[in-house]
Amino acid sequence: MTTELSHRERRILALLVREYIETGSPVSSRHLTDTGSLGLSSATVRNVLATLEDGGYVHQPHTSAGRVATDRGYRCYVDMLLQNRQDIKPTRVKARLLKGPIDAVLSNVSHELSRVCHHVGFALAPTSDIAILHRIEFVPITTARILVVLVDQSGHVSHKVIELDEPIGSSDLQQATNYLNTEFSGLPLSKVRIAVIERLQEERLLYDALLARTLRLANTTLKDLPFQNNIFIQGASSLLDEAEHNENRISLTTLRALLKMIEEKHRLIRLLNHYVDEPGLMVVIGGEHIAPDLRSFSLVASTYSKGDQAGTVGIIGPTRMRYSRAISIVDGIADSLSRTLSHTTEGGTQLTTNTRMSAV
Repeated sequence: MTTELSHRERRILALLVREYIETGSPVSSRHLTDTGSLGLSSATVRNVLATLEDGGYVHQPHTSAGRVATDRGYRCYVDMLLQNRQDIKPTRVKARLLKGPIDAVLSNVSHELSRVCHHVGFALAPTSDIAILHRIEFVPITTARILVVLVDQSGHVSHKVIELDEPIGSSDLQQATNYLNTEFSGLPLSKVRIAVIERLQEERLLYDALLARTLRLANTTLKDLPFQNNIFIQGASSLLDEAEHNENRISLTTLRALLKMIEEKHRLIRLLNHYVDEPGLMVVIGGEHIAPDLRSFSLVASTYSKGDQAGTVGIIGPTRMRYSRAISIVDGIADSLSRTLSHTTEGGTQLTTNTRMSAV
């Protein structure tokens, strides 16, 4: 997209974007001329701004106001940053934040991203750290109550007592156990839950009462089970601060939608998985999002890796964000995390597991 503009147009656009990001106020041609960095006349700057507005890179919020960047303008600016990425010095994360179990490390990372960028920070755990079903058992307590014991592949055991709507005999419970273990052992619990819901909608259940009861039992078991966190999010309150900026106003409807997505973590994970096609840094700006909930926001994310396996860290903030700083911080922290995960700590927790993001 940057090839559509001349060198002069790119210079003026970049300066306007930087000024708008810093001040939050529309930028006038006089202000750009007075900076002294362009070496151009006021008339030339005005003509270039008119061309940029015709091209959809900037717009005027009010007739008498200066210009502000559009999503297309931000995209052009970010592309310029990425083309000169050697000028962006990665920000390293403090070593003490990368010590301990992987869940503690990722929690620290998401907090650090939020603290430094003043936006929502997130860290997605490696797939191997997601609970994988090893075995499920149904133990009858009474004719109307059963104990469910679930063991994941890491050896973690969860259990809960379920009240039955209808009595189920021991033999039927054993068949249910056999079916679920045969069909779903080795799959992430989140995927098991989705598969169970999908099978509950199949017509053949009308003709197989035992299978229907088995799936309803599995659905009840998985519905309220405390799944291991696979995404760590910090800084949602920063969105409230951003919503108060006059020229960067986020509607309450949009804000609620994003907060709801953050609460429903599986939706955010699915969305992020859609964006991350290959390792490295990615930036999604405003209207580029496939989810309407996020079209007032930008996302900067980077994968952390070991070999061909990776997880992801990043931030979500308003489109008027300091992209150069965000890229530096996100990329630097991802690199620090990769370096940490490439080694196994001796005599302590191993931080070597690292695969692609989990689809929930």
